[in-house]
Amino acid sequence: MSRMIVFFFAFFIACSSGEDQVTETTALALQEDSLVVEIETPLFCNEEVNVGAERMEEYLSILEGKNVGIIGNQSSLVNSVHLVDTLLLAGVNIVKVFSPEHGFRGEADAGEKVVDGKDPKSGLPIISLYGKHKKPTSEDLDGIDVLVFDLQDVGVRFYTYISTMSYAMEAAAENGVEFIVLDRPNPNGHFCDGPILKEGFESFIGLHPVPVVHGMTVGEYAQMVNGEGWLANGVKCDLNVVSCDGWDHTKFYEVPVKPSPNLPNATAIYCYPSLCLFEGTVVSIGRGTDFPFQVVGHPSFDQDSTFNFIPKPNEGASKPKLEGETCYGYDLRSDNIQELRKLRQFDLELLFEFYNQLGMGKNFFLSNNFIDLLYGSDELRVSMIAGAEPEDLYAKWDEELDGFIEIRSKYLLYEDF
Repeated sequence: MSRMIVFFFAFFIACSSGEDQVTETTALALQEDSLVVEIETPLFCNEEVNVGAERMEEYLSILEGKNVGIIGNQSSLVNSVHLVDTLLLAGVNIVKVFSPEHGFRGEADAGEKVVDGKDPKSGLPIISLYGKHKKPTSEDLDGIDVLVFDLQDVGVRFYTYISTMSYAMEAAAENGVEFIVLDRPNPNGHFCDGPILKEGFESFIGLHPVPVVHGMTVGEYAQMVNGEGWLANGVKCDLNVVSCDGWDHTKFYEVPVKPSPNLPNATAIYCYPSLCLFEGTVVSIGRGTDFPFQVVGHPSFDQDSTFNFIPKPNEGASKPKLEGETCYGYDLRSDNIQELRKLRQFDLELLFEFYNQLGMGKNFFLSNNFIDLLYGSDELRVSMIAGAEPEDLYAKWDEELDGFIEIRSKYLLYEDF
C-alpha cells in the first residue's frame, strides 16, 4: 500500500486548485471544428441512490401487524421525512424509539449524557442507548417484535453508531426480537486502512477486531458481526438487511444531513479518521468552531503560522478543548473534494508533526490514555514516545489488513473498490 502522499501536502495542493467542485469536468475536443464540449459528471452519486429506508416495499410487509422499535436519529430520513413519521403514516405500530450518542435529534455533544424522554412530535417514548445504558435491556424490549436500525454511519471504527448497533443486535438475539438494518452508503466506503483493534482494548469506540477505516456499510458490518460470532456468547441475531440501490464502494456519497454535530460536511467526514486521533492529545481539532474536524492547532505550535483559531462554546461543544485560547496550526478546509478522497489512507503525518514540534513527550497525550482506545492498542503512544516514525506503524498494520479484507469480502453487499 503506497504511502507516498503526505497528508498536509495533499491538502495544500487541494487548497491551491481552482477546479470546479460541483462537478468533475472532462473536455472533449472535436477535431472537425475544434469545438470543446464539456461533459460534467457529478462529484457525488446521491441522485442515483435509494437508501434502504426509502425501499419500503422491501420491509413494510415484515413490520405489518408487529410491535416495532426504531433505533434512529436526525439522519433517519425517507425522502426528507423522518422514518418514524413515515412509518406511523404507513400504519406501522411503533411503540418505542431508541437514540444513540448525540440523541434522537442529534443535538448533544460528543460524550454528553443523553437521557430518556419523549419525542414531542410523535409522543413516543425515547430510550437513550448511551452512557451507562448502551445495550437495550429485556425490559426495554418487552412487547417489541422487531427492531429497525437506521443511522447514517461514516465508516470509522470509533464512530459509536456501529457499537450501538452491535449491542442492540446482541439484545435482540437474546430476547428473540427480529432485527432489520435499513442500509445507507458509507461516505468513507472507498478504502480500508489503519491498525486492527487488539484484544484488551475493546470499548464503546471499538468493540471488534477491525481497522480504523473498515470500508463497510452498517448493513455489511452487521452481517460480519453476526456471521463471525462477535456478539456476546456467540449468539446469532435474526438479521435482515435492506440494501441501497444505486451505490457501491466505487462511488461517492454526500451525507445529506449531519450525522452528528461536529461532522458538518464532506470535508470533515473525509478528515475525521485521521484527525480524530488528536482527541486523545492536548491538540484541538476545531471543536468549538464552525469548522470542526477541518482544522488542527495548539497555542504552543508554530506561532508564525498564518492560520489560527479560538475554540468557543457552541452547539455540539459546550466545553471545547483549549477554550478561549489562540490555537496555531493548519486549516485543512478545501473546495477540492477529489483530492481529499484520493488520499485513501489513515494518516499519521500531522499527529507526528505536532508531537515533535510541541516537544512535550508523554504529556502530549491525555493522562487517561484515550488515544489507546482510539488507535486500538497502546502501540502508537508507546512507539511515538520511543522515537518511531509513521512508516514504522504503517508497515505493521499493512500486514494485518489482508486478513481483515478477506473476512470483509464474505459480507459485502455491493461492488467493491
